[in-house]
Amino acid sequence: MSSKTKVRVAIIGSTGYGGVELIRLLSSHPQAEVTSVISSSSAGAPIAEGFPHLYEIRTELLDDIDPLAIKAKADVVFTATPAGVAAKLAPQLLAAGLKVIDLSGDYRLTAADYEQWYRKQSPEQEYLDQAVFGLSEVYGDKVLGAELISNPGCYPTATLLGLVPAVKEGWIDPNSIIIDAKSGISGAGRGASLGTHYSELNENFKAYKVNQHQHTPEIEKVLTDAAGEQVTATFTTHLVPMTRGILSTMYAKVTGEHSTADFIQLYRNYYEGRRFVRIRPEGSYPATKEVWGSNYCDIGFHVDPRTGRVTIVSVIDNLVKGAAGQAIQNLNLMMGWDETLGLQFVPAYP
Repeated sequence: MSSKTKVRVAIIGSTGYGGVELIRLLSSHPQAEVTSVISSSSAGAPIAEGFPHLYEIRTELLDDIDPLAIKAKADVVFTATPAGVAAKLAPQLLAAGLKVIDLSGDYRLTAADYEQWYRKQSPEQEYLDQAVFGLSEVYGDKVLGAELISNPGCYPTATLLGLVPAVKEGWIDPNSIIIDAKSGISGAGRGASLGTHYSELNENFKAYKVNQHQHTPEIEKVLTDAAGEQVTATFTTHLVPMTRGILSTMYAKVTGEHSTADFIQLYRNYYEGRRFVRIRPEGSYPATKEVWGSNYCDIGFHVDPRTGRVTIVSVIDNLVKGAAGQAIQNLNLMMGWDETLGLQFVPAYP
C-alpha cells in the first residue's frame, strides 16, 4: 500500500463509548480514514442521532454487520463490541481479508480461562493462537504485520505498565502483589443499569467484583510471562463518581536493596523511547486528570524502608490508553508506522 494512500478503517460497535472514541481520535489521524461506522442495533440511523456531538462532523448512516460489505469499504476493522461478539465475528472478518483489532476480551486469554471468567464460549483455538496481545510497550515488536490483535483491557493496561518492569527484573516478590484499582463510570459502557445510575453513584465510592473481576487472569497471564513463574495477585476494583480515568495503586514486597530512585531509573530505562509512558520524578504521584483525554500512562513510585514494600501509582484515561488510543497505537505498530501517529495531543486540563 502506498504511503500516500490512507488505510481504510471500519468500526464495529460505533454506538458505544469505545467506538465513538475511536471515531474522535481517528478523525485527525494522518494515515487512516474511517470509511464505515457499524452498529447492528442501530443500522440505518445517522451516527449523530445517538451522538449529537458528531452533528455535521459524521453525516453517514450506520452500517449493518456484513463482512463482505465491510471489506469493500475497509482494510482494517476495530471491533469495539461486548464480550462474546468478536469471538464469532472476527473469523468471518479475517476470512474476508480484513485485519482485526479487537477491543473486547475475547482473544486475551486461554480458552479455559475465558470460559471461566467471562462465562461465554471461547473462540476457536486457531484464532486464539493467531491473536497478538497488544500491550504496546511490552509486546509491540510482535504487532508488526499481525492480522488479529487483542487490545488489552483498561485495568490491565494501567496495572501491567506499572508492574512489568519490576517483575521482569526480579525487584519485587511476584506473589506479594496487591492491586487496588479505581475507574470512572465510562468503563462500564453506555448501556443503562442500576449500577451506573446517577443517584446510585453520585457521592458514592464502591468496590465491585471483589476477587472476581474478569481482568484478573489477563493481569496474571502477563505477569507470569514477565516473571518466568506463576504469579497470583490480589486485584480489587472500585467505581469512582467521575467520567473518565483509572488509578491503579500497587503494593509489593521489594527483593534486595532498591530505593525509590532505583525504581524510577529502572522504569525510565525500560520505557526509553516509548513516548506514551511518563515516569514521574521522586515525590511526584500522578492523578487521573493529568492524563485526561490522552494516550499517556503516568507512573510514580515510593519505596518504604519501614515495610520493605514499594507503592506504584499508575494512571490512564480508560477510554484512550485503556481502549481506543491503545488500539490506534496498535494500528500504527501493525502497519509499521510511528506509534504516535494520530495520538500526539496534550491531555485536557482541568
